[in-house]
Amino acid sequence: MNRSGLPRRAVMFMTCCLVAGVLAGCGVSAIPKAKNEVEATLAEVQNQYKRRADLIPNLVSVAKGYAAHEQETLTAVVEARNKATAVNLDPAKMSADQLAEYQKAQGGLSSALGKLMIVVERYPELKADRNFRDLQAQLEGSENRITVARQRHIEAIKEFNNLISSPPSSWTNSLFYHYSKMPQWSVSEEEQKTNEKPPKVEF
Repeated sequence: MNRSGLPRRAVMFMTCCLVAGVLAGCGVSAIPKAKNEVEATLAEVQNQYKRRADLIPNLVSVAKGYAAHEQETLTAVVEARNKATAVNLDPAKMSADQLAEYQKAQGGLSSALGKLMIVVERYPELKADRNFRDLQAQLEGSENRITVARQRHIEAIKEFNNLISSPPSSWTNSLFYHYSKMPQWSVSEEEQKTNEKPPKVEF
């Protein structure tokens, strides 16, 4: 017993509970959870970009059957795809420069695909091809999923950066984790227009 009349074990238990509550409110568990969410949402973004890239070989193959002499446009799409798939992001080592390089590569592919869709308008038989229409519909779905996945990732980064830069959780980060703020995604003017006006699929 101590002077308060409480058993020592009870005092120790209450003290531990108080410390645990304070630490919980200071981001001890919230910061790792936020970091995990950033990594999970980044993986989903990359997965959706990969899904888009996987559609392109078949899309180009079908287009060649009707628009073989549009070689420059078709080659640009293939080259842009190769550049986009060659750049990967590691959330544990991601820098602002690496993120910018990744976004530039993906933006280049978006631009090349946009030009291909303009070319397609000149070929009614290609537009009417069932395989091409299916691929075009899948491409539209991929673009929409990319937009959603990227927005979730942007929100996850925002939450993480707020936790490690705003007291009291920033104090916890300084004491235990020493994480730095993560670079945030930006959307180019061209991509923003694409997001506001998704690819139109005509049947």
